[in-house]
Amino acid sequence: MPVDITNYIAQLSGELEDKAFEASDALGRIGSPEVVLAMIDLLKHPNSESRFMAARTLGLVKNNAEALEPMLEAISAKENSNQTGDLLSVLEGFDISSKYVDVFKFYLFGSFKTSLVAKELLDYKEFDITPRVLKKATKHWNHYSNNVKQDNAFILKKREVEEMLSDLSIYLNNLSSG
Repeated sequence: MPVDITNYIAQLSGELEDKAFEASDALGRIGSPEVVLAMIDLLKHPNSESRFMAARTLGLVKNNAEALEPMLEAISAKENSNQTGDLLSVLEGFDISSKYVDVFKFYLFGSFKTSLVAKELLDYKEFDITPRVLKKATKHWNHYSNNVKQDNAFILKKREVEEMLSDLSIYLNNLSSG
């Protein structure tokens, strides 16, 4: 007998009540295509808490590949600028192996919290690294470094990024020679 997800979805829409996390957990366990589609729709809800709960739920769903692009759009959306870091953290529950450059851009251009979350993802998630990925990341770094104030924070970020790009380059060189 299929589970009626309508009540759970209603608990994540609008003013959230105490049971919102329980509803999110239940929908994450159910994880049906209907849940994924409903949560993708909820990513555009006027209430920011509903948008976050939709993202959280999608991060709990095992088969959530269809929601990755809508999640990245939600993370980048202007109306979510005050919760970008929280939304970005949900990507922990996704296969983002092909999204190194997207996460790298959040690391470079995001707020302090967004940058920290992105760095954590870059450090601990698996990514498909190709020469093209390295080239694009380097391009974004060059754009960033030419358009930002060259202060102490920049110097720290520069060290981190140069180490990251160097590690990627070494990795690719080892792949091609091995």
